[in-house]
Formats: sequence, structure tokens, C-alpha cells
Amino acid sequence: MIIMGIDPGLAKVGFGVVRKIQNPRPTSSRNEVFGKQVKSKSQKLRSLGYGCIETNPDLSNGERLKKINQELNKLIKEYKPDVLAIENVYFFKNLKTAMPVSQAKGVILFTAAKKKVSIYEFTPLQIKTAVTGYGRADKKQIKEMIKILLNLKEIPRSDDAADALGAAICYSRIFNYPQKK
Repeated sequence: MIIMGIDPGLAKVGFGVVRKIQNPRPTSSRNEVFGKQVKSKSQKLRSLGYGCIETNPDLSNGERLKKINQELNKLIKEYKPDVLAIENVYFFKNLKTAMPVSQAKGVILFTAAKKKVSIYEFTPLQIKTAVTGYGRADKKQIKEMIKILLNLKEIPRSDDAADALGAAICYSRIFNYPQKK
């Protein structure tokens, strides 16, 4: 399964793509999923790529949103994700940043829907908890855990790309049960 994580923004859209590989041999531990006991399958996550879509602040918002759409289309075509996991930001300190981020998120959701990619939204608290086990973890802790969980050679430099990888990891951990074939 290929999961594309997205951290929305107008200036920068962070993206991270991971492959979730499940061991076909069930482990001895058992989990409850939707009230049913199922054997767990161990999983491994591998990063396929990450980075940022950056837009020029000299362009109009419409042109910047168009670039986000075009670049995300290219990424979806390249990686062929099964799922798009996006950070859902509920609280903004500044209305000036809330509107552009919301517009960018709308374009991202539209692009994924148009390409028939399933969309899942997660709060920052859910992402931090899934990645570190602690909902108030700081950026440094999150980045270090992402490096460990994905077996990366170095910590992602960009906060936006790290947040996107965190969203992808969050999906893999929340939906950690055997997928239907």
C-alpha cells in the first residue's frame, strides 16, 4: 500500500510518500478491530520520497493554487498512492494565513478526489500521537521518530515534509490491520 502524506500550505505544501509492507505471516499477538479479534500482521514502512511544492509569492493566489494542482498531479502520477493522508488544521492564530491554507487544502482535496485517491484527514494531535506516542511532542522529537520509523539516513530538514511524512505514518498506524485484497 502506498500512502501519500500532505501538509497543506500556500507557500509550501509538504509531501511524503511511504510504502506500507505487511508481513504475510501473522504475529502471535491479537488485536481487536471493529469488535472482532484478528491476528496482527507486522508492518514495515519505507519512504519512497518527500519534499515540498513551493510557490512564488510574487504570483497571484490563483496562479499559486494552479501550481499546487499541477505539481500534485505529477506526484500522484509518479507515486500512484492508494491513500492521501492530510493534516487537518482546525485552529489558526492568524486569519491572514488561515484563508490561503484553506484554499490550498481545497485544491489538494479536489486534486486527490479527481484522481480517485482515498482521502483521510488527521489532526496534528493524532499525528503527533501516532508518530511519537505523545500528543504534545515537539518538532525535534517528531523528526527524530520519523527518521527511526522510516529508517532514513538523516532527519528531514523541512518541517513541512516531516509533517507530511508524519501524516502518512499516522494513517499506517491508525489503519494497522489487514487490508482487504
